Amino acid sequence: MLRHPDVGREPAAQPPARFPVHDELFDRTDRLHQLVTEITATGGTAATRRLDVTEAADVQDFVAAAQERYGRVDVMVNNAGVMPLSPLEALRTEEWNRMIDVNMRGVLHGISAALPVMRAQGGGHIVNIASVGAHEVSPTAAVYCATKFAVRAISEGLRQECAGDVRVTLVSPGVTESELADGIADPAARAAMRTYRAAALPASAIADAVAYAISQPSYVDVNEIVVRPAASAR
Repeated sequence: MLRHPDVGREPAAQPPARFPVHDELFDRTDRLHQLVTEITATGGTAATRRLDVTEAADVQDFVAAAQERYGRVDVMVNNAGVMPLSPLEALRTEEWNRMIDVNMRGVLHGISAALPVMRAQGGGHIVNIASVGAHEVSPTAAVYCATKFAVRAISEGLRQECAGDVRVTLVSPGVTESELADGIADPAARAAMRTYRAAALPASAIADAVAYAISQPSYVDVNEIVVRPAASAR
């Protein structure tokens, strides 16, 4: 269950020389099959597997399947996220819990599944996708930003604990073309987001940031990247 289908798609669609093997996941099955077809047609290797990042066992099975298929798990990108913005006084507690489950627990589940494998094989790279909301807070985004602040803190803690073994990168996108804002049910927040998203990055910009981080030599650990539209003041 992935709520950044376009951002998630772009890293897998990079040339095979940069991304030779992929297990990619979205919440759109048709896009998965299309992406696999595109990658294999250009000489790459791709496979799909659907999962729910809020279920730890599901993520464990996903990583185990990738390891069994390819022999290793070199990179884990924790990209799933939801953003149903609303004022706290709206008391949309189910939406709060959903953000906590997907945005924060989903990352922890990804780490718990991939980290032991990477430790055992002697290395790997965990990339967590956060947001500029991990660096600032705005009205209607308190809970969303809280989850992204948490991802930033988790990433830094993981980096310190794994120094010299598993590399850790936090990528914080600004406004990016995706379906992330489609889940906003609060009318005022939804209207404000349409204005806010007037200037947006293509998903390929985030893919390039991920590619840059994981393509560095093993002795280089790119810890944090913030990517915003040049026209954005925030």
